[in-house]
Amino acid sequence: MAPTLTDVARAAGVALSTASRAFSDPDRLGADTRRKILAAAQELGYAPRAVETSPAPATLTVAAIVPDIANPVFSRFVKAAQARGRQSRTTVVVADTDYDPERERETIADLRGRVDGVVVHSSRLDGAEVLDLVGATPSVLVNREVAGGHCVTADSEQGLRQTVDHLDALGHRRIAYVQGRRDSWSNQHRTGLLRALVAEYGLELDLLGWHTETVDGGTAAAARVLASGATAVVAHNDLVALGLLTGARALGVRVPDDLSVVGFDDIPFAALSDPGLSSVATPMDRAGTLALEILGRAAVGERTAPRAIRLPTHLVVRGTTAPVRVALEVTP
Repeated sequence: MAPTLTDVARAAGVALSTASRAFSDPDRLGADTRRKILAAAQELGYAPRAVETSPAPATLTVAAIVPDIANPVFSRFVKAAQARGRQSRTTVVVADTDYDPERERETIADLRGRVDGVVVHSSRLDGAEVLDLVGATPSVLVNREVAGGHCVTADSEQGLRQTVDHLDALGHRRIAYVQGRRDSWSNQHRTGLLRALVAEYGLELDLLGWHTETVDGGTAAAARVLASGATAVVAHNDLVALGLLTGARALGVRVPDDLSVVGFDDIPFAALSDPGLSSVATPMDRAGTLALEILGRAAVGERTAPRAIRLPTHLVVRGTTAPVRVALEVTP
C-alpha cells in the first residue's frame, strides 16, 4: 500500500495540516519543520497527488552555483544545464564560489527569492545548511546528498568497483588514494567506498592527505604517492591525476611501467594526455539536464517529494594502467 500524507505527518511528528503545507504552501513553514517533513516523505517514498499547476512564466531564471567554473567537470555541467534551459526558455546564470564556503553561503542568501530556482553543485557547506539558506526557493543539490532535498549524484560505487577489480587483475596489491579537499562530500563518499572495496579484494589502501583539486595539487602529491610504496594510485579527479603524471615524470618514475594512475570524471583532456589517462567517467552532462528539469517542474507549481537520483559511473581504461612489473631474479 502506497504511503499517505497521514503516514508522512506521523513519521515527522507534525499535524496533518502542517505536513500538507510542506507541499502546498512551504513558505508558511519554518525551515526545520519543512525539512523534517520532506525528509520523512523521501524516506517513505511518498508521492503527492497531482495538483493543478499555474501557467509557466514566459521565462524562468535559474542560478547554477559551482565551486570552480574553470574545472572542466563544472563547465560541462553548466553547458548541459544551459542547453536544457534553452529548450524550456530558462536562463541559467552562473556563480563561481572559488571553493570558498563563506562565498557560497553569501551567494545563496543573495539569490534567494530573486531567481526561480537554485542548483548547487559540489557544495562546500553542510547539506542541511544549504536547504536552510535556499528556503522555499526550489533547489537541487548536485554531488551532495541530504535528506529532504532533491539531489543528483554520480554513484561512484560501480566505477570504483571496476577500478579496484581492474587494478587487482593487473597484480597491484597496494593502492594509494589522493584525496580532494576535506569539505568535499564526493571525496568522503569515495573514501568510504574505496576502503570497503579494497578490504573486499584483500588489498592495501593508503589514504593520502587532503589536496587542492587541481593539477598543482596532484603534482605536489606525487612524492607522497611514491613514498607510500603503492604501485597504483587513484586520484580524486582528473586534474589531480594529470598533476600526478607530471610529478611522477619529474621524479624519474614512468607511468604506467612503474606506477599505474586512475583519475575521476573522464574530462576531455584525459584522452589527450600522454599516455592516455584511465578514468572513472561521471555523467555530469546528464546531471545538468536533470537538475534543470526538476527545477522547471517546481517553478510552475508542481509539488513532488524530494528525490535522490544516483547516476551510474564506469571505468574507461587507457594507457596509464598496466600490470605490476615483477623484478627478475638473477642467478649468480
